[in-house]
Order: sequence, then structure tokens, then C-alpha cells
Amino acid sequence: MVADIRPLAAVLVSAVAIVLIVASHRRPNLREGWSVLAALAKFGIVVSMLPAVMDGTVFRWSLAESTGIQFLEGIDFALRADPLGIFFALLASFLWIFTSFYAVGYMRGLDEHAQTRFFASFAASLSAAVGIAFAANLVTIFVFYELLSLVTYPLVAHNEDSEARIAGRKYVTYTFFGGGVFLLAGTVMIYWLTSLTIAGPTLAFEAGGMDALAAAAQTDPVYAQAAFFLLIAGFGVKAALMPLHSWLADAMVAPTPVSGLLHAVAVVKSGAFGIARVILEVYGPGLIHDLPLDVPGIGEVGLNVPVAIVAAFTLTAASIIAMRKDHLKRRLAYSTTAQLSYIVLGLSMLHPYAIVGALFHIPAHAFAKLTLFFCAGSIHVETHTDYISEMAGIGKRMPLTMAAFTVGAAGMAGLPPIAGFVSKFYMLIGAGSMGGEYWLFAGALLLSAVLNIAYFWPVVYTAFFESEDYHDAKPLLEFPRGGLFESYTAESDDGVATDGGEASSEEHHADGEETDSEGTDTAADRSAETAASADGEEDYEYAVDEYPSDHTVPDDVDPESRGERVGTVDHHGDYDDHLTGGPPADGWPRRSPFAESTWLMLAPIAVIATGAIVLGVAPDYAVFLELATQIVEEVFGLPLEELGTVPFAELATEVSA
Repeated sequence: MVADIRPLAAVLVSAVAIVLIVASHRRPNLREGWSVLAALAKFGIVVSMLPAVMDGTVFRWSLAESTGIQFLEGIDFALRADPLGIFFALLASFLWIFTSFYAVGYMRGLDEHAQTRFFASFAASLSAAVGIAFAANLVTIFVFYELLSLVTYPLVAHNEDSEARIAGRKYVTYTFFGGGVFLLAGTVMIYWLTSLTIAGPTLAFEAGGMDALAAAAQTDPVYAQAAFFLLIAGFGVKAALMPLHSWLADAMVAPTPVSGLLHAVAVVKSGAFGIARVILEVYGPGLIHDLPLDVPGIGEVGLNVPVAIVAAFTLTAASIIAMRKDHLKRRLAYSTTAQLSYIVLGLSMLHPYAIVGALFHIPAHAFAKLTLFFCAGSIHVETHTDYISEMAGIGKRMPLTMAAFTVGAAGMAGLPPIAGFVSKFYMLIGAGSMGGEYWLFAGALLLSAVLNIAYFWPVVYTAFFESEDYHDAKPLLEFPRGGLFESYTAESDDGVATDGGEASSEEHHADGEETDSEGTDTAADRSAETAASADGEEDYEYAVDEYPSDHTVPDDVDPESRGERVGTVDHHGDYDDHLTGGPPADGWPRRSPFAESTWLMLAPIAVIATGAIVLGVAPDYAVFLELATQIVEEVFGLPLEELGTVPFAELATEVSA
């Protein structure tokens, strides 16, 4: 272990950028230049540590060693660049570079307000995310975990209307208060348990689990079990495990770059990363194996099994819910809920190959999902379209964007040669090697892959293989709840609304009214439902879905009844009379791939989609797979090739010993 200031520098570089961004608020080009420069500097600092970390060096900075300040015995505010930390920091810092460029194009394309606050909060979010990555103990990760919730609140509530404020409050309630309380309670219990040992209290992460905690768990197993589930619940809030997931879909009221940050780069990944720390470096597979729960009528069940069951249920249920969402960003939100559970499921199976797959799925999902959100944002900026049912034929208007969307969708479904195939293949091998009831988890992985195809294929099919005047809104869901073939046709005035019920195509596009299968008018009374909504679900649907330009509404709409700023703004000159989504009256204009949007948005889309392919085509040469393998080898103490031949019971015994 080497004392080095670079872990601290990687955290502070974007914190310093906040000051420069705010100071440059009157000069947009300079302000956004600081964002890009900070992203490049952060990535450079992280990369400078990568070769040494892969050779076994751990870089550490400690407040106590630097200043002599220590909060309590065994509690030190410390940062450590180890393989798992560098894994997450490398991903976050790399993707921030392209997200910064994309955010500039998006915010300027929509002429968004409060852009200085937006970019300052964005920089603060990445500072907190890298702090989570390099945290050396549970106290440090708790501080940055809570800080991340606070600094991302202005991003979630960016629109400043009632719907955004409701979503922001829900986000803070779940992630800051809910997740924070669980995490703090678990941390306090770990400190108390380890204080009972001869070695004294400690909260520092150790590959394979804390030795002091393993010793304490032998005498107080119930408290150790309780602390485990508290920590999993605390990190599980940001990882969107059901039933702690509903904040995620409502947070889609935020601008699309924020959605990308939430779903691919920082927030949800910090939850999955925290669960990885708990399973691999707080408890370790050995201690989890040695602390089974005694369930009446069933017998002894490993601590990992309840977590795996929740993850398997979440990925299946979220995939089914995603199939019912016509709004593209909302469908992507539930897809994220499902995909994060792949990571948790792989970690909780405890098999070395499953853990490698789970860790590799962190970057695999990040590249693919960021591609999807970038595409959704580009469609939104260029065409003001957010509904899948209004995207028929849009592939000719945005060919590069929809081609990249296809790549991202294939990655989510785990199709070769995209990175998602590699990660899920490793997890399936792990589940098969465990045998027994773990075959059920393998079945959940396969079922979810099929469901991924079911809710992503209609988007691709609608964009490339259907025309504006005659199309099926949801070709794989031909039943009243999902939409029938005659949903939108040129020959018929009456059809079936995308989410079920009867509504004419003309009425749907002109008035925004939809009727569910029971005949309830869900659009006409939306303002009343908004006021009565307890969880903000209808608030989001109203705020974004009916007027998908995020910050404008038609001039003839009463702003008092909508809670929106007035005025139609067309930044591209194509849709002066068509700001509520769908193709213009004369159909989508055909564009070349290089003329469909600005390079600030097209370049990040192309680069990130290419990255998803590279991770899948050449995983052996991708640093993320090598790092994931190194992490697992340090946890189990054997090369991965040998780990595959040793029964897990023997591995767990050796690790716990």
C-alpha cells in the first residue's frame, strides 16, 4: 500500500471545476469548457494509477495520516485506489467526458434554463461518485453516498415545476433519508461488532471480508446477519431493488443527460458498487456462507439467497412493467431497474464466474444504457417525440441515432457481439456451476433476456420497418392491454390506444387523450389526478408525456392549468406547428446520418455505441474484464482458471479460514 494524493485529487478536480463553472456563468463556452477539461483531468488522474493497481499496488490517502484528525478509534476518512475502486472510477470518469459534450448539445438544443447550475451540479455528482469508488471504509463511502443524493437533487428537479419538485422530493426521501438511514444503521452495527474483538473496531474494506467481523460473527451471528441486510437495503435503494425502486422512474422528469447520469454513470451504479463492496470486502463469500439463516419449515438458507431472490424477482417484474410503457424514457427506466438486478443477482450467487459476470455487467450496462438514453434525448431534441407509438418511420429521419439504439438494445438483451452477452454468459456459467436451486436464477436470467427483446424490438421495428401512415404501435403485444394491429392506420379514424382502450388516431395526436380498456378517460382529468397523486407517477406522465419538449407548451394552452412556462420554441426550424411529438403532416424528412443532429450529440452516441461493441467483441483485451478477474482472484485467493474447477463449498471454507 502506497501513500499517494491522487485518489484525493481525482475527487477534488471536479469539485474545483464547480467554482470555475459558476464563475464563468456569463460566458457559456468557457463554462462548458471547464466541464470538459475537468472530465479529461479526472480521467487522466484515474488512468495514471491504473497500471500500478493492476500490478497489485494500492494507492491510499488518509486524513488522519495527513492532518492527525481522526473521528473515533478505527474510523478514518480515507480514500483508496484498489482494483474494485479503480474499476468504478475508470468507468465513471471515462463516460463523463462524452456525457459532458452531449449535455452541451442537449441543453443548447432545447435552450434550457439554469444551465450554469446544471453543469455545476453535474460536476459535483461526478466528484461524489469517484469518492464512492475510492472510499476505503464504510464511513467514507457513507459520506459520499449521501453527498451524491444531495448534489443530484438539483438535476432531478431541474424543470422547477411542481412535477419536478415532487420527483425531486421523492428521490431525496428514498436515496438520502431511506437509503442513508439503512446504511448508517448497518455501519454502526459493524463498528460495534468489530469493537468486541481483540483486534479492535474497524470499518476498513478487506478483500475477502473483514477478519474482525468474521471473528465477531461467531459469537453474535444474529447481529451480523441484521447488519448485512441493513447494508444491502441501504445500497439497494440506489440500485433500485424492488420495492425500493419507484423513485427511479419518476426521476425521468429530469433532462436526458441527467437520466444518463442516473442510470449509467453514477447514481444507480453507486448502489450496485456498494453491494459489491459489502459482499466481497465487508462480509466476503466465506462469511456469508458460514452465516446461514434458519428459516422455519425450510431449514438453513444462506444470507445470499434472499438477496438473490429479490434480485431475480426485480429483474423479471421490471421487465414485464417495461413492456407496458409507451413513453421511451420511462421504458428505459424500468429496463434499468431490471438490469441493475442482474448485477446484484450475479454478486449474490457468490460463484467466482457469476461475480466476474456481475462486475463486467457494470460497464456493459453503462455503455449500452447510456447509448439508449443519448438516443432518446437526441430524438427528443430533434423531433419533440417521446412516445414509441409516434416513432413509426423515424429511422429515415434519424438513421444513425436509431442504429445506435439498436446496438444498445441488443446489449441489454444480451445478444452477441455486444458486451451484455459476455457478462450474462459468465453469470449463467456461475449459476449452472452452483446447481440446485440456483438453476432457478439461471432461468430468471434467460426469461429476462427474452423480455428484453420483447420490449426493445418494437422500438427498432417501429423505427425501421413501419411507415407513418400505417403502423402497429406495439407489434409484439397484440392484445387489448398492449395495443392491437389497428392502433394507428390511415384508413380508420377509430382504433385502439397504445396502452389499451379505444381512441382515434386523430384524437390521440390532437388532444393527447387516451382511454384505458375500462373506458376511463386518463388524459382529460389529468390535472385532478396530478393533485391527488401520492407518488408522483401521474405527475411525471402529465409533465413530460403530454408536452414532450420538457420546457415549452403550445401558446394556446393556459399556463396556469399546466404549471409550465409559455411559448413554443423551435430550435431546428422543422416543426413550428408540431411540438407535441410524432411525424409532421407530410411525414418524416429523410436525413443523412451526419445531418440528423449536431455533432455534440452524434459524436458521443457513436463513440459510446462503438464502446459497447468493443467490450463485446474483444472482452479479453478490455481492461474491465481483466480488472473484474483480478478482483475475484484477490477475494478467493486463486487464479480464475483454478476457481472454476473447485466446488464452491470448498472455496467458501478456504476463504472463511
